[in-house]
Amino acid sequence: MNVSELGEFGLIDILSRMAYATRDREAAAWQKLVLGIGDDAAAWQGEAAIQLATTDALIQDIHFTLKTISWEELGWRALAANLSDIAAMGGLPRYALVSLALPGHTEVEDVVIFFRGMLDLAQQSGVAIIGGDTCSAPLVAINITVLGSAAQDDHLLTRSAARPGDQIAVTGYLGGGAAGLEILRQDIPTKPGVARKLKRAFTRPQPRVAEGQALAASGVKAAIDISDGLVADLRHICQASRVSARVETNRVPILPEVKASFADRALELALSGGEDYELLFTAESTIIDRVKDAISCPVTVIGEITEDETGKITLIGEKGQPLDLPRAGWEHFREGQPQP
Repeated sequence: MNVSELGEFGLIDILSRMAYATRDREAAAWQKLVLGIGDDAAAWQGEAAIQLATTDALIQDIHFTLKTISWEELGWRALAANLSDIAAMGGLPRYALVSLALPGHTEVEDVVIFFRGMLDLAQQSGVAIIGGDTCSAPLVAINITVLGSAAQDDHLLTRSAARPGDQIAVTGYLGGGAAGLEILRQDIPTKPGVARKLKRAFTRPQPRVAEGQALAASGVKAAIDISDGLVADLRHICQASRVSARVETNRVPILPEVKASFADRALELALSGGEDYELLFTAESTIIDRVKDAISCPVTVIGEITEDETGKITLIGEKGQPLDLPRAGWEHFREGQPQP
């Protein structure tokens, strides 16, 4: 059966039952929920905290193609991008609103599988899906809004709080998401186990929610998640903070599988590929040491914030030479962007 045969309200009924079947009565989000899917608006009991909201749109053949990602992976990935934004603020995600625009010929089972992928990550993250909208469209369009909270404003991570002398650090390893997309898009020959890991890095990224909260609790003030590319996202911090940055490229933590499969392009993928959803942050060295003690994933210092107010990013090679980057990262409305 396709969605035009089932109808909007039949589809909403299926997705509503799926959402409520996954309720975790021990999770704070569900405990505070008053009204979820089924009314004109959701309602929940507020809390004495800073409220956070983020929204993201995914359009078929712009952000994704169903030739390279399954419906289940798409559901996971769509929610992950929003959760990562909350993580980059040092916040805790609570609720999600999901709006879907679908062609009439879309199979109902595909939408159910999509929603299942999203619910898997929602359950893992303690997030309740509490509403949204559905409509007909020529292509698949997904819009998700996630609402969350931060304990207090002095623990909020922002792009504008970097200061000259801060060290620049990242969580985890980079390049995996972009490398996975390359393999999915071009069927690049790699070892099966390596290909599987890199594809998963792209299709099922893990938002660093707990790590973001640990950064905030440790005294970090400036952070962003790496979605557009390390250089592009670092530039966002520099421009918002009116500073510049110096990055030692030999210190950038590149996923070993990326080095093995893309030897001559590994650094480029790590610096400008994006899709990693790791956290990029700046802080004094003593605070970064505190972060390393507080979280289990690797934390690597890759450079330093400098005083220049122009937002310039200087890349330094292994022998101390300046490096140029062919592409800085993803930006909508720019010509020559790679296709999904």
